[in-house]
Amino acid sequence: MAVATMGVTVLDCPNPRDLAAFYAAVLGWAVGKDSDDEWVDLVGPDGHALAFQRSEGYRPPRWPSTDMPQQLHLDLKVPKERLDAAEQEVLRLGATLLEGDGGGKRGWRVYADPVGHPFCLCAC
Repeated sequence: MAVATMGVTVLDCPNPRDLAAFYAAVLGWAVGKDSDDEWVDLVGPDGHALAFQRSEGYRPPRWPSTDMPQQLHLDLKVPKERLDAAEQEVLRLGATLLEGDGGGKRGWRVYADPVGHPFCLCAC
């Protein structure tokens, strides 16, 4: 028997509303109505949730690095035929490309969100 079930994934950041707006645009999820300046929830399908918590003195991870390690990253699935369009959209929204797909040799590309959290667009 499981001890617990998975709840929300929470990302620390300097401004929860701004980072939530970025991921809301990327995922097409809605901002929860109980959100405030310290904590913002995004509500997705099937009970999925992602939250953003204000962290004073936030320092972004550096990818790849052991000095300021990422500690986690998000893998976001994208249909293979939409990978290039998805990349253009996340870049327009404020992401930074960290590592490409090796000229199509790999099925993922690595980005940093506007405050430095790494995430991947993964072809599915």
